[in-house]
Amino acid sequence: MTAAASWPRVEGLAYGGDYNPEQWPRETWDEDVRLMREAGVNLVSVGIFSWAMLEPKEGLYDFAWMDDLLDLLHANGIAADLGTPSVSPPAWFFHQYPEARVTDKNGTVMGFGSRGMASHAAPEYREAIARMAGELAKRYGDHPAVVMWHIHNEYGVPVAEDFGPRAVASWQRWLQERYSTLEGLNAAWGTAFWGQRYDDWEHVVAPAATPTIVNPAMKLDWARFTDDQLRECFVVERDAIRAHAAQPITTNFMAHQSWNTDLWKWAELVDVVSDDHYLWSPDPDAHVGLALSADLTRSVAGGKPWILMEHSTSAVNWQGRNTAKRPGEMRRNALTHLGRGADAIMFFQWRASRSGAEKFHSAMLPHAGAESRVFREVVELGGHLQDVADVRGAEVRADVAVLYDWESLWAQDLEWRPSDDVQFRERMRAFYERLWRDGVTVDFAYPSHDLSGYKLVVAPASYLLTASSAANLTRYVEGGGTLLVNFFSGIVNENDAVHEGGFVAPLRDALGLTVEEFLPLREGETAAVRWTRGDAVELPSDVWQEDIALVGAEVVAENISGPGIGKPAITRNTHGQGVGWYVGTRLSVEALTTVFDAVYTDAGIEASGLPETLEVVTRHGAAEDFVIAVNHGDDAARIPVAGIDLLTGAETDGELEVQGGGVAVVRTARMSGGGGD
Repeated sequence: MTAAASWPRVEGLAYGGDYNPEQWPRETWDEDVRLMREAGVNLVSVGIFSWAMLEPKEGLYDFAWMDDLLDLLHANGIAADLGTPSVSPPAWFFHQYPEARVTDKNGTVMGFGSRGMASHAAPEYREAIARMAGELAKRYGDHPAVVMWHIHNEYGVPVAEDFGPRAVASWQRWLQERYSTLEGLNAAWGTAFWGQRYDDWEHVVAPAATPTIVNPAMKLDWARFTDDQLRECFVVERDAIRAHAAQPITTNFMAHQSWNTDLWKWAELVDVVSDDHYLWSPDPDAHVGLALSADLTRSVAGGKPWILMEHSTSAVNWQGRNTAKRPGEMRRNALTHLGRGADAIMFFQWRASRSGAEKFHSAMLPHAGAESRVFREVVELGGHLQDVADVRGAEVRADVAVLYDWESLWAQDLEWRPSDDVQFRERMRAFYERLWRDGVTVDFAYPSHDLSGYKLVVAPASYLLTASSAANLTRYVEGGGTLLVNFFSGIVNENDAVHEGGFVAPLRDALGLTVEEFLPLREGETAAVRWTRGDAVELPSDVWQEDIALVGAEVVAENISGPGIGKPAITRNTHGQGVGWYVGTRLSVEALTTVFDAVYTDAGIEASGLPETLEVVTRHGAAEDFVIAVNHGDDAARIPVAGIDLLTGAETDGELEVQGGGVAVVRTARMSGGGGD
């Protein structure tokens, strides 16, 4: 097998997007590459949706147009990220192999005419994608334009789960490998409840539609199985390519969005991590969600540079109300990704499609053409990325880790939980946003990771927490760390079974408490807590309270209304050399300020003190640092920094003004101190 490169051969920062020339006549290609050069594009993704063009009939290949395209790109100094088209099998495939179609949980067989509608368990599909990937790699493994391979597209979107007979057979084999015996499966799933015991592997069907909710442990395993199936398909293609080509191989993740693939596991399979991110129009502060996604992507990449494979120049087309980006917003989005570790800024797509489902999706070259505002901003951004190319390879450091576990997400968001208002993503965003507004740079981490290098570890949503991970967090506190845990954490083990000893039991020593009962509020009901440490402050709360039993922790705030009136709401516990904090009610981002101020004091962390609309992150190079500032507000803001703004050439001797809606990338001397910014 051919050894892999770790980064595509592109000078400076990579810039470009998906290019789908098969939608256009040949003469348009020449105009495209001319405009790409004008915009500073040096990398495009090609072939992702081209299976029907590359293999018009089974076993009959047509590579002539791809030969022409890659030669044209190379002649113009533009590199190619060559995609495998496995996300969209052609019509002939489904006609030839109808059993490879996806079946949903209601038994409906999905038809042709979309994308991502093949069963990942179907052997015919796996054979076909391996054959296609191998043929592409044999032909283009040595082509000078090809600098990277791009397998599939957004695994699990729009289809991840398949409930057809092929998938059920794979599911049964997967369970036998996982549990060995039916006794092991029955114990893990707690099948004594509701008389669900299994005495034959063939009786274990998929968790499809049922009269009431399906066994939650079964559904959790089904999510694991589905993710494993997707990864197996990736490996099939990866290995077929690697037999003939040495360029790095990637696939585009969607961190904190869409289907929840376990990116900690996926990141181990790729040579370079890539991510797609699109602003969520209903969110007025969608740039905060963007920063979360970028930090999460960098973290699963192990801190290494990563590729922003897709984002949009303006509006998307698939949300309920697709808002356009304001002037300058695209640049702010791109520079935020750069600041948080991306060394490649890419879009979907280069030229806006005239036909098809995404014809209203924005593009680098929009329907309005090269004289449009969007294209002028695309050209401007390309120039900016050339100006700041020295940022490439610089790393982001953080003193704070936020725990993120996809299995906990899968488990927490199943049915019949104490309150529908308690959702993984909502609390993750709230705690992250508080840190973001305080100007505190964070990494994300898995609960079992080595956390000793962080001053503060935050667990906003660790509903599923294994005994070993809980022990890891307890050791972290014992060793001098500060741990902040939110409610509904440490509740169940890896089988979605409540821990022996009750709620929060595995963190009893670290937090100095247990929880006797959940006290969720009714829909629309509000409450309040009184902060009793130092100055008395009342903080609004809602959704959740608890009957907390203290086992050494001190009460920092108590509920003053609601079902838990008079009971502890927020606690602090000294354990070993460190401190464990617990928040037992839902607080808004604003109300969390009081909590985090106290936690920062314990952890030895300082908030930036900058305006909340000014986002500042530092990337640390080998001999110098780069301060990336993005002003999301309308008013100018100042940051204390000395150096040269690479975007303007202006030199600052200690303070830089960033205009409203503006950006800056300041090259500065090596900063001293810890990892955070």
